[in-house]
Amino acid sequence: MGRLNYHHLGYFWQVAKEGNLTKAAANLHVSQSALSSQIMQLESTMGVALFLREGRKLILTEIGRQTFSYADDIFKKGEELESLLIQGLKPESVTIKIGMLSTMSRNFIESFIEPLLQKDKTKYVLNARGQTNLLNSLANHQFDLVLTNIEVHGTEKQLWQCQLLARQPIAIIGPPHLDLSDTFSDEYKLQRWVLPVSESPIRAGFDSFCSLHQFQPDIIAEADDMAMLRLLARDTGAIAVMPEVVVKDELKQGKLVSYLTLPNVYENFYVVTIKRQYGNALINELIRNAMGL
Repeated sequence: MGRLNYHHLGYFWQVAKEGNLTKAAANLHVSQSALSSQIMQLESTMGVALFLREGRKLILTEIGRQTFSYADDIFKKGEELESLLIQGLKPESVTIKIGMLSTMSRNFIESFIEPLLQKDKTKYVLNARGQTNLLNSLANHQFDLVLTNIEVHGTEKQLWQCQLLARQPIAIIGPPHLDLSDTFSDEYKLQRWVLPVSESPIRAGFDSFCSLHQFQPDIIAEADDMAMLRLLARDTGAIAVMPEVVVKDELKQGKLVSYLTLPNVYENFYVVTIKRQYGNALINELIRNAMGL
C-alpha cells in the first residue's frame, strides 16, 4: 500500500468542495482543528501544499486543484460502488463530462450528444475551451472525453487515444438566387467571400483549391469560430466556405444554398480520451454511434 491516506484525502475533498473549513467540519462532525490537522498530515506525507492559507481563507494551489479533480472522481465512484454493493442497483444517475473545442460546429456537437438525451438518469456537462486547455483538463480527469477537429498525437509522457469520428465535406455556401453553377467558374471569382482563418485546416484546403484555379478571393471577413461563420454566411450576402452541417437549419429553410462541394477538402472530427484500465460503456456507445457502428 502506498503512502496516500484515503481518510485524509476524503477530508481534503470535503474541504475543497465546500471551500470553507467551518462548513466542512460541521458536515463531517469533527472539530476544525482536527480537520485542519488531518489535511496538514496529508500535505506533509505527500510533500505538497494543497492549500494556500490567507488568514481564515483556504485557496487551492495548482496541485491542489489537480488533487481535487482526482479525489472527486475517486469518491464519486466510491459512492456509486457503495450503492451497487449495498442496494444491488445501478447508480441513480450518470454524468458524462465532455470538453469541446470552442471553434467546433455546435450542430456536430448536438448530433454527438443526441443519444444521451434519450437516456434516463443520465446527464452531460459541456465545456468549450482551447485545444491545449482541453488536453490538460483531460489529463487531469476533468473530462471523460474531448471533441476536437485537430488530430492529437501521443507523446512519451501522455498516450492519448484519438479516434476519427466523422469527416464532413466542405462546401461553398451562400444566399439563394446567385447565378452560380455546381462546377467552379468565373462567376465565383466575382463574389465576396467569408472564410475560416488561415490557421484552419479548412482554409488550407481552400487555399490549395484557389491556387489550382489561379484565383485570389475577395475576402470580406475571416473567423475562427463556426458559429460566427454561420452568422456571417447568413447575414453578409457573401459566400462562405464551411461544412454543410454548420448551417443545416438555414439550408433546410432555404435561407442559404450549397452551391459547390470542394473536391478532397474535409473537416475531420475527433474524439480524444486517455487510456483507462476499464472503459466506460456509455462513452464507448457514444463513440460507436458517432462512427455509425
